[in-house]
Amino acid sequence: MSSLEIRPADVADLPVVTDVYADAVRFGTATFELVPPDLAEMTRRFQALRDGGFPYFVAVLDGGVIGYAYAGAYRPRPAYRFTVENSVYLQPAIHRRGIGRQLLQRLIAECEARGFRQMIAVIGDSANAGSIGVHAKCGFEMIGTHPSVGLKFGRWLDTVMMQRALGEGASTVPSTDR
Repeated sequence: MSSLEIRPADVADLPVVTDVYADAVRFGTATFELVPPDLAEMTRRFQALRDGGFPYFVAVLDGGVIGYAYAGAYRPRPAYRFTVENSVYLQPAIHRRGIGRQLLQRLIAECEARGFRQMIAVIGDSANAGSIGVHAKCGFEMIGTHPSVGLKFGRWLDTVMMQRALGEGASTVPSTDR
């Protein structure tokens, strides 16, 4: 029987993370990057997130990394410091098995524990029913669509925006500052 583990990512996981993301860049519309970043760039991004106090997880199935999820700053200005944007990527062969949902649930819980109050999902391509569905199952609400803002594979793509409150959300003002 297969056993799924979701654990904090480590530098040793980055070659597989880089490959998973490269596949999404080359063949998918979830990301609007056009050229896959190399391992050095993915390592730089990973370190910046970790140094910024953001969570980064990998999903491991039968000993191998099959996907990852992380949260990062939604926007750089200080007023956004309690809001994060999430990213979840999986190897194509394991889509639609609930692993993305489990990664996202773990990410949500960790962001709540770290005191973040809102999570934004910026979903590439309004036809990405899988990602939209996973976010909806995890409590995200649709907040809007930016039509035709990205050009990839010779066609215009929308960006779907979804949002979920974390912890007390906007019902209170945090007592500690980030």
